[in-house]
Amino acid sequence: MSSNEIQIVGQPAAAEQQDNDEPTFPRYTGSAFLSYGFRPFFLGAALFAALSVLIWVALFAGKTQALFLYSPREWHVHEMLFGYLPALIAGFLLTAMPNWTDRMPLRGVPLLLLFLLWLGGRLLMAFPWAGATTAAVVDGAFLVILATYVWREIMAAGSWDRAPIGILVSLYACANMFFHVAALRGAPTDFPERFALSVMTLMLTIIGGRLTPTFTREFLADRNIAKLPEVFSLADGVAILSVLVGVIAWVLQPESVAAGVMLLVAGVASVVRLLRWGGWRTWKEPLVLILHIGYGWVALFLIALGASILGVGFSPENAVHLLTTGAMGAMTLAVMTRASLGHTGRPRHADGFTVSMYVLINVGAFLRIFAPNDDIPTALTYTLLGLSALCWSGAYLLFACVYGPYLIRPSLDEVEKT
Repeated sequence: MSSNEIQIVGQPAAAEQQDNDEPTFPRYTGSAFLSYGFRPFFLGAALFAALSVLIWVALFAGKTQALFLYSPREWHVHEMLFGYLPALIAGFLLTAMPNWTDRMPLRGVPLLLLFLLWLGGRLLMAFPWAGATTAAVVDGAFLVILATYVWREIMAAGSWDRAPIGILVSLYACANMFFHVAALRGAPTDFPERFALSVMTLMLTIIGGRLTPTFTREFLADRNIAKLPEVFSLADGVAILSVLVGVIAWVLQPESVAAGVMLLVAGVASVVRLLRWGGWRTWKEPLVLILHIGYGWVALFLIALGASILGVGFSPENAVHLLTTGAMGAMTLAVMTRASLGHTGRPRHADGFTVSMYVLINVGAFLRIFAPNDDIPTALTYTLLGLSALCWSGAYLLFACVYGPYLIRPSLDEVEKT
């Protein structure tokens, strides 16, 4: 592969490296679809996100019924947090780790088996014919194996600077197991949900907070625009620390005044961090601008959640959707589109279809956070949720239709060499 796209995502300094600095692996002669993790997992995540959200809205509106492993609400929450998102995490990490460690990527049959394990979890959560315990074990095994893979690569290569990623993936795997234990016992799943959301907030803060200024620097430098943003500074460290403290307080004491105040502080620090990157200067390239928008959703989530705990503004549920539909939607599509273009030998530029995906995902998130949370849903609730789902799912369906052929076929640079 000629692009150092994922290498930059994981390692900002790589933006200034040359392509020939990348690790060279033996030529892969198998299916292009199984050559790198981003191919099956990005496509699988996009199709699953598009389908599952539409199913959830149909269930909520009473238009259909389903005998899922858990209640419709718990199924929806679980499959968004532990179905759709882990596929994206896997696609990113399975492509990034070889660049971080100079070790062979997972490809071919091993990659296929891991993908089928993820898919098996989705099917058993929807059709638990093998029993509840089996379904929970199969689903939980995916993140455990992914975390094991990450730690194996870190230890084998001695890349201990990547240990925070291993810790976060391990914590995410634990959150999934906590969810299953609580749900199978009929207990509330609030704690594992907050736990998972907090881990994802930290991932977006750390990885997105490195990725965004790095690609911004690259974009501005290519156009000889002065005053490049710093990739990391004391302000970034303060922002990350404040987010860590805020989400820990929320996990442990979700209704406390202290948690609300800490989350507000974290949100303000994140806004300051975002403004320092000067994202408005990237408006000519949506592929970069969407990263700033995605990180902006993270900051808004922290502020809205903190304010809701203190009794101001959004309800806690709608505040959470600033993260799940806004930040996660925008950031994941940003990484999926950029990495898919770069790793298939295509120009890193957002065409009309890609811009449409970004518009749809953000409009869908905007509609979702303003949907009422009345005990008895009104016509307005159903309308906003329906429109939100159509936009949000439409973004991922469009990704699957436009980028799917890129992910299935060999990279353009590989075709040129043959």
